[in-house]
Amino acid sequence: MASIAIYSVKGGVGKTTLAVNLAWAAASISRRRTLLWDLDASSGSGFLLGVDPRKKRSADSIFADGSDPARLIRQTDYPGLDLLPADESIRALDRQLDRLGKKKRLAKLGAMLGKDYDRVIFDCPPVLNSLSEQVIRAADLVIVPLPPSPLSARAFEVVVEGVRGTGKGHPPILPVLSMLDLRRSLHKAAREANPTWPAIPLASAVEQCAVERRPVGAFAPRSPAARAMAALWTAIERKLARL
Repeated sequence: MASIAIYSVKGGVGKTTLAVNLAWAAASISRRRTLLWDLDASSGSGFLLGVDPRKKRSADSIFADGSDPARLIRQTDYPGLDLLPADESIRALDRQLDRLGKKKRLAKLGAMLGKDYDRVIFDCPPVLNSLSEQVIRAADLVIVPLPPSPLSARAFEVVVEGVRGTGKGHPPILPVLSMLDLRRSLHKAAREANPTWPAIPLASAVEQCAVERRPVGAFAPRSPAARAMAALWTAIERKLARL
């Protein structure tokens, strides 16, 4: 099992859309048994996958009592792809983790899930706190989406400092240029400055994910955006193979 965190301290960078599309690629292209773990209280991953929330148990309950997280897992419409959904209870999870004093609780839960899944993908909240630190400790790779802008570059520096601050064994970081529009001079300059970084174009097909409530590869498989997502997933698999 390998775990991948999609993380940024800045909102509006395409984090959840990227997480959903990569999870779909893991299950549909690589045929990996995949779990998308939504840790963002906005519950965007569930919405994009067309999975409506249930109210039987709150998402933070598995952290409080250490019970089996499989009890909350939902199937999606895509073979091999399951979702561990979020809800409003996640907003208080940081305080709960501080109170419990369990710095590796999420990593232990992830290890439990690793018995049933080949890939666990975390859709992280856009914050730097105890929860994000636990995700970084549990992850084998951290993906950081970066729309070309000075604020995104600054946010990336914050992420790098946060990841490195978790210790010598911190996971590698893979920056991804997201929402890239090469007609814009700032975007073109960012691409020229970082030619080896994976890139996801600014495309209507990506925006349509929220309308279709499906990954782009499911409804527009031949689009440039779908090809870019597939290429990014291939790069991730190659990087994981070298770890």
